[in-house]
Amino acid sequence: MSKVIKRAKNPVKKDSAMLYADTFFDPLAYTVENMHANKAFHYACSQSPDKDQDLILEELKERYKDYRRKWTKQPIDCAHQDIDDSKLIELGIIPLCLDLEVASICDLACPFCYREFIATPDKVIADPLAEKLIAEAGELKIPSIKFNWRGEPLLYPRIAKLIDLAKQNGVLETMINTNATQLTEKKSKQLIEAGLDVMIYSFDGGTKETYEKMRPGRFRKNTFDEVYKNITNFAETRSKLGAKFPRTRIQMILNEDTFDEQENFFKLFNGYVDEISVNTYTERGGSLEDLSIEELNRFHDYCRENNLPESSPYMRDSMGKMWISDSRTPCEQLYQRLMVTYDGRAGMCCYDWGSQHPVGFLSDESFEDPNKVYRDVLEKVEKNHSGFELLKAVQLPATHNEPAKRVTSIKDIWISEELNVVRRHHKKLELEKVNICKKCTFKDTYNWIEI
Repeated sequence: MSKVIKRAKNPVKKDSAMLYADTFFDPLAYTVENMHANKAFHYACSQSPDKDQDLILEELKERYKDYRRKWTKQPIDCAHQDIDDSKLIELGIIPLCLDLEVASICDLACPFCYREFIATPDKVIADPLAEKLIAEAGELKIPSIKFNWRGEPLLYPRIAKLIDLAKQNGVLETMINTNATQLTEKKSKQLIEAGLDVMIYSFDGGTKETYEKMRPGRFRKNTFDEVYKNITNFAETRSKLGAKFPRTRIQMILNEDTFDEQENFFKLFNGYVDEISVNTYTERGGSLEDLSIEELNRFHDYCRENNLPESSPYMRDSMGKMWISDSRTPCEQLYQRLMVTYDGRAGMCCYDWGSQHPVGFLSDESFEDPNKVYRDVLEKVEKNHSGFELLKAVQLPATHNEPAKRVTSIKDIWISEELNVVRRHHKKLELEKVNICKKCTFKDTYNWIEI
């Protein structure tokens, strides 16, 4: 339920989205076409000097296409086929992405973010743990690593080093999602030279007023002008260096403040990024309104007329169409990716913000008192420490699962009983039996009907 826009002038309607299609950007085709510029290719050539470089290039292209094909196909096949999840690795079914949280700290206090309601530590990952996990990803031939989860990855000072290390280990696609507050010219060059493949900007608002309302700073004032300049300067830096990567995408969530600014949002970034998208608002514990009074009345009327509970999930898409959910579907993330916090807790999906349902451990850092760092956040909020003034509603994350406290590997966790229990419930559409999934707001786990 998002729309993607690429350097366009004339909007055209298609399905439930509005596409600006003067020039359509195909990320898959672009990446394959420019695989020769992927830093993984250069490392592969240097690591196998006797192998024909054209053959290496073709192998990487096919591997990338297989990865993108499996991103959609693998979860569907696994959820609807009778397979033994404990044998996934033997069957060639591996994580398609490792989401490695290099920083849980963030320098913004966005009112719609989980950080405002679930205590989140201001921490960064230890270098040895990050390097170990990248090596494991390489051994498993995991095709992509996203270097963030809950925090701002550019607050981790050695992010470029880790991206380069991933490329040395054969990772085809490295990604970050950034608020761009720290995207200096020096940092821009470092990211490009390290081999970053995809950079996703989060920027909410098509005007200065809305952006600064939606994205206030925690430690200092965050301004529209500064961040906008960082993003446009990055485009110019990439162009000056003649770099093909990273591909860039910018996204905005839709609520009452941003819905009517979609056109202006496009105009702001047209020509500066490769893709522009707007996404339906996902409730994360706040009080932002995404529906008007008229739309809410229409929603309630539909529930009464169709005997649906008024607690039914709903949403409005980028074209203003209303949708309501009547059932759940298996979560794709269970067969797509594995999340790892800065301290080595493995999570089953990106919506488990507080790592409330860990499925294993890749470090013993959090064994002694796993909630201490979260209590420290509450204490700083209570004492009104600088940077915590806007976090008055935070609470300790609940604990829904307690796996055995032993350090294992990405491979072991991927086929573990801890994760397979959740998979079995999802296959049977028993999502209510998994506490963290029961009221999940991830739109892709619902079946939607247009009102």
